[in-house]
Amino acid sequence: MSSPLINRLIEELKFPLLTEENFTAFIQAHDFSVLFCTEEPKRFPESNDVAVILPELVRQFPQLTAGVVSPAYEKTVQGRYNFTVWPTLVFLKQGRYLGHISKVQDWDIYLAEINSILNLEPRRDPGIGIPVVVNPSATPCGQ
Repeated sequence: MSSPLINRLIEELKFPLLTEENFTAFIQAHDFSVLFCTEEPKRFPESNDVAVILPELVRQFPQLTAGVVSPAYEKTVQGRYNFTVWPTLVFLKQGRYLGHISKVQDWDIYLAEINSILNLEPRRDPGIGIPVVVNPSATPCGQ
C-alpha cells in the first residue's frame, strides 16, 4: 500500500489485505464485514482519514470485521458493489451486500449510517447482473 496509515491497518492492526484469492472466503467467514476501498491515497487523501477512523468504527461496532481491499482488486470490488466515490466502506452481512458509505463523514453521521445499514436486510450486489423486465403485452420485434 502507498500510505503509512493504510499500511498500519494491515501490519499493526492485522486487518487482512483482501485479494482475488482470499476475498470470497473473508466475506463468507464473518457475520458482518466492512471492506475498505482506498483507491490511490495520493489522489484521494481522504483515504488516510478513513484509515484513522476505521479502527474506531470497528471498536464502536464490534460485530464488524474489517478488511482492506488490495489496489489490484479494488476495481472488481467497485464494479460488484457499484460505488463511484473514493474512499468507500462497503458493509456486508454473511457476504451479502447491505450498503456503503463514501468519503469522510462526521462521527455522528458514521454512527447513524452504520447503525441503519447493519439493520438492513441483505440484497443483491448492486453491480452484478442486469435487471430483466418482461412485458407480456409487447409485440415481437418487427411486427
